[in-house]
Amino acid sequence: MYAIVEIQGQQFKAEPEKFLYVHYLGDVKEGDKVEFDRVFLTQADETVKVGAPTVDGAKVVCEVLTPLVKGEKVIVFKKKRRKGYRRKNGHRQYFTKVLVKEVVA
Repeated sequence: MYAIVEIQGQQFKAEPEKFLYVHYLGDVKEGDKVEFDRVFLTQADETVKVGAPTVDGAKVVCEVLTPLVKGEKVIVFKKKRRKGYRRKNGHRQYFTKVLVKEVVA
């Protein structure tokens, strides 16, 4: 069983007992249960339900494992040749690690 769910503007394939790294959820603590109800598609056995735009009554229940995880550093370098213009900038995205407990369809 799995579901396609929207979490913080991004779509994820959520399967029970799998980990997801979602954009930082600021107001959660380790061990909290969070529910996401913007489910676009569910699949159980051989039946597939597609929402228009969401599936009614479907939700994904997750447990927060690590509230703040830092992603890899990305270097942004801009340059214009022969103009003396160079800018170097670094960025690290914050994530929250969640464990999918169950998919309710």
